[in-house]
Amino acid sequence: MTRRRPFDLAILAPNGLRRGFSTGSAATAAVKAALLLLLRNERASQVEVSLPDPDHYLLIPIHALRRLGPDCAEAEVIKQAGDDPDVTDGARIVAMVLINQCGDIRFRAGPGVGTVTAPGIRVPVGEPAINPVPRQMMRMAVDEVLAGAMNPGFDLVIGCVDGAEIARKTFNPRLGIVGGISILGTSGIVEPMSMAAWMASIEVYIRVALGDRPTAIAFTPGKIGKAYARDHLRLPAKQVVQIANFVGAALDYTQQTLEEMDFRLDTLWVLGHPGKIAKVLDGVWDTHSGKSGMAMQTVAAVAADCGFAREQVQAIEAANTVENVIEMLRPDPAAPRLWRSIEQRSAELMQARVPAVRQVAVRLFAMNGQAIGAAA
Repeated sequence: MTRRRPFDLAILAPNGLRRGFSTGSAATAAVKAALLLLLRNERASQVEVSLPDPDHYLLIPIHALRRLGPDCAEAEVIKQAGDDPDVTDGARIVAMVLINQCGDIRFRAGPGVGTVTAPGIRVPVGEPAINPVPRQMMRMAVDEVLAGAMNPGFDLVIGCVDGAEIARKTFNPRLGIVGGISILGTSGIVEPMSMAAWMASIEVYIRVALGDRPTAIAFTPGKIGKAYARDHLRLPAKQVVQIANFVGAALDYTQQTLEEMDFRLDTLWVLGHPGKIAKVLDGVWDTHSGKSGMAMQTVAAVAADCGFAREQVQAIEAANTVENVIEMLRPDPAAPRLWRSIEQRSAELMQARVPAVRQVAVRLFAMNGQAIGAAA
């Protein structure tokens, strides 16, 4: 098997800003350092953290390291977000590792890490707010330290100094995550999303996407929808533009570029999660959670228009997240009609901002990438 290569955070992102590492990577580094102290009596000043990408690892410095007893050790890592305006930048992520003799890994919330109290995210109610990818990374770190030895079982207690205070600046209270921050990350890397820099880079990416006068390009707010653009639409990578939260600005850049080129684009695909895209129906064109509310009321209003029962509409309004709505409606044969209606209405509003595009086509996906509307 090919050995992983270091991911160099000193190499700037395409928008010219510094990358960082996620709270999930920080927690994994702390777990690994605590395990090395506990099992090998090694005091690591830095550790290699294997990323979900099978080719790379991060080298993460350890801020503090303590042995708390014969079966327990603790390590601390300072989260680094690079140039991203992340409220957890500089946060002290703590991992206490205890041998539990049950042969399994159990995740627990330490001080400053939240607990999930309501459905709608990818972690069950009652569990610590540690997302699936960070959990996978921590399990991998345990396997790497054990190096084939028998696993006695460990409790991984993940905390954050002042995490409850930091969490007040996040969406966690509205998501039903109480007591602190969430341990997040899908790639282990924080891509810098400074507003001015992102908007400038998005304009460049759009100009590149349109440069060869293609018949179609695609916008994705995040990673959701990229696989559809690649595998189903057969679009090359340069014709798929990640627009983050800047839906309105991206449409305006597209119209401006097409006018300058004196060119009409056949199809603009917009691919993403309804939690972001449905906000357009309320006239929200910057979908950042700090600048807009959540979209359950909007989805409920469309459901009412589509003839859903009053009780269903009320349940949608009361849902914790739009992802929760997707799961709730999954068995309902009328659900695709609701999502198709949101797709069509969103596309019509977007079309008005890009008259140089013949057709805007919106396709919606759940968090796991599964199509829920017209693409299903």
